Amino acid sequence: MDASRPAFVPAFAAWRERIEASFARQGAMATIGARLDAVDPGYCAIGLVPSPALSQQHGYLHAGVVAMIVDSAGGYAGFTLFPADASVLTVEFKINLLAPAAGDRVVAEGFVVKSGRTLTITRGEVHAERGGRRTLCATMQQTLMTMHGKADAPAV
Repeated sequence: MDASRPAFVPAFAAWRERIEASFARQGAMATIGARLDAVDPGYCAIGLVPSPALSQQHGYLHAGVVAMIVDSAGGYAGFTLFPADASVLTVEFKINLLAPAAGDRVVAEGFVVKSGRTLTITRGEVHAERGGRRTLCATMQQTLMTMHGKADAPAV
């Protein structure tokens, strides 16, 4: 874990397994080819190799895809700290697009700012990687809701 990030203590011992299982159930992430790169208490990174199928008219990764991966990265960063009987739901996020998401790989990182009983605030960054260089493409601020008493399971 990066020493510059705050140290968070998960409320649920099996937090990592829960995140991995939840991510594996996300059809949207599978459809776009996103991968769970890293997860630590209060942190999550999701990587993606851009493809023409995910591009906009100029050939850059579509802003909607950028928003998808950073929303999920922030959500899972927050979810690492939730109690065993809870699930996560995004209630709001704001994204600033700073540069085209053009690279060999795009990585979205989510960081917990504050984790509360009901609301958790995260921030996110999206970087495009090319030739060993990273370009900051987007920043995000997000509010998550802790869904107490609702297991992280498929909707029935």
